[in-house]
Amino acid sequence: MVKLTKIYTRTGDDGTTGLVDGSRTPKDSDRIAAIGDVDELNSLMGVAAQHAVGTDLDRLRMIQNDLFDLGADLATPGEDFTPSEMVLRIVASQTARLEHEIDAMNEAMAPLSSFILPGGSPLACALHVARSVARRAERAMVHANRAAPLNPEAQRYINRLSDWLFVAARHANDQGATDILWKPGASR
Repeated sequence: MVKLTKIYTRTGDDGTTGLVDGSRTPKDSDRIAAIGDVDELNSLMGVAAQHAVGTDLDRLRMIQNDLFDLGADLATPGEDFTPSEMVLRIVASQTARLEHEIDAMNEAMAPLSSFILPGGSPLACALHVARSVARRAERAMVHANRAAPLNPEAQRYINRLSDWLFVAARHANDQGATDILWKPGASR
């Protein structure tokens, strides 16, 4: 269990931050940029969760926990991506859960006949913003992976999460019935 008694440590005043293995890295490193994008995504998921109270999308809190796991995974350097009691790693069952939920939400929706514009209900709007940040986090992870290997399952998870957020936004728009459809060239 984590126990924090003091929030500031002053160890980052030199522009570095600590990783899980005790090493230090610049706060503007590719790895920390990816962790920051995942943190921003988690904050947006908190906003979406407030709009989801009392709906069947109240499972957003579980995804927030997954995103903390993802942050811990990204903050753990190395090439062994095996989880243990002391090492948090994203695992295939977390990605599979998202896929199962995507399939379940999609069952009740008609196929898309057009691209959709981000919008609709307050919950759908929050999910669309979270989706776009999930895509940014994914790009940051792909970039960071060039410098040092990241858990391949973590990359699959973030990719699947952006799909989940898209489908969940449609689900929040009355199963896609109130999606805002793109009308190509409508403002010409």
